[in-house]
Amino acid sequence: MVKKRAHEVASFLACPSSKNYLVVLLYGPDRGLVSERATLFAKKSGMNLSSPFSTVYLDAADINRNPAILSHEALTFSLFDNGRLIWIRNGDAHKGLAHAIQGLLQKTHEKVFVLIEAGDLKKNTILRKTVEQNEKAVALPCYNDGAREINSLIKECLSTFQMSISQDAHEILQNHLGENRLTSRQELEKLCLYAKGKELISPEDVFEGVSNVSPRSQNEIIDAVISGNLPLFNQSFNRSLESKIPLFSILSAIQRQFQQLQEFRFTMDTTGKSASAIISEARHQIVLQRQPLMKQVILHWTSEDIIQAMKQLQNTLLNSRRNTELAKSIIRQSLITLTVQASKRKLHP
Repeated sequence: MVKKRAHEVASFLACPSSKNYLVVLLYGPDRGLVSERATLFAKKSGMNLSSPFSTVYLDAADINRNPAILSHEALTFSLFDNGRLIWIRNGDAHKGLAHAIQGLLQKTHEKVFVLIEAGDLKKNTILRKTVEQNEKAVALPCYNDGAREINSLIKECLSTFQMSISQDAHEILQNHLGENRLTSRQELEKLCLYAKGKELISPEDVFEGVSNVSPRSQNEIIDAVISGNLPLFNQSFNRSLESKIPLFSILSAIQRQFQQLQEFRFTMDTTGKSASAIISEARHQIVLQRQPLMKQVILHWTSEDIIQAMKQLQNTLLNSRRNTELAKSIIRQSLITLTVQASKRKLHP
């Protein structure tokens, strides 16, 4: 059985032994990170990525419909290239793909690599189990970047452009990046181009050059409100104000969250499904780190409570638009009220 933990993946891919596996499966909710690491492995494989005979790109859905495609490509060699890389994208819970991988792993294929990009696979997904249980294959999880990974990415991009950044600007970037590796990298590169020629990247440069690419700060506020965590709410709300995230954007995000909660609660009330089952079915809509909290939230927020909260948020939106000068105070007070109401449910640790 060969599987790696999320924090081991980067060092594993940098190790020459990563080329000793016939099948490499990269999976996780961060599609940008999955793609970036797949590209890194492909480059280190030694295959000629520009040759259609050395590197072939397949879609998982095509293999799922016709599993024989994979074995056919694995047995096709070029007279001029040194091996073959089969790069499979859009992998998911495809039984046909998993069976094709099982068949491939039972045979010996010299100088053939199968690289699979997949979404967030559960432990019992047949594709993931097939890879993890075979010594010729390795499964590599790719989860959303934490503070350490974001910091490394910022340093890497700044080094590439030979630029420096102020501490305040760095902290703002830390709060804005992270949900998708590819998007974060693109925003950093855009920032470096925007601030090109300056000795130091300032907070103003970040505000002007970086889009609100990550709902990280919004998620913190949302989680604080629905779980009743008032200290976290105050901290996250103040941070968002410092980062100049539009208040109406925050309010809209919380409204969307309650709409989602309403759907989840309606499903639970009408079908009798458990909270765990509902969140599991909707796992692609919720980042992995928030799923345990969401299971608790839909248990403790009744349908009537959710409806009342949605009415309050709608009134808050209207009042804040009619009184733009007081919008900050109106929105903050309304969200504090919801947070205090939720605190009575004692959801947060």
